[in-house]
Amino acid sequence: MGSKLVETLMGAVVLFVVAAFLYFAYSNTSMQTADGIELTARFDRVDGLAIGGDVRMSGIKVGTIIDQYLDKETYQAVVRMSVDKEVKLPEDTFAKITSEGLLGGNYLVLDPGGSDVFLEDGDEIEETQGAVDLLGLIDKFGGDSDKD
Repeated sequence: MGSKLVETLMGAVVLFVVAAFLYFAYSNTSMQTADGIELTARFDRVDGLAIGGDVRMSGIKVGTIIDQYLDKETYQAVVRMSVDKEVKLPEDTFAKITSEGLLGGNYLVLDPGGSDVFLEDGDEIEETQGAVDLLGLIDKFGGDSDKD
């Protein structure tokens, strides 16, 4: 009788630890729904930008990438993002895809403009710069030295 009680208590402890871990993981990742405005931006290329990736201003995370797809008419990559509603972005905000480092992933950077009119839920950021193909640049410079 005593061993069954110990086994039951140990099972309850394990379930509690698993539940606490799942709660911690959910609250500290981008899986939770974002409470912000939804914006879109169009890019020539979005290499390395992932759904759930960061949207940053001045190095601080202010949003999350929620979707990306190819516009079949213009062949541009369309990125949907959720940005904290407390962050008021001017309509001339500039969006660019930046790398965390040589081997790091990419994230989206927002540089606010100076307009007095602010973006609202559902608006599109017009000024964009896509991801830079670092391997292509290295290959281009490396290939030129062979021709000399």
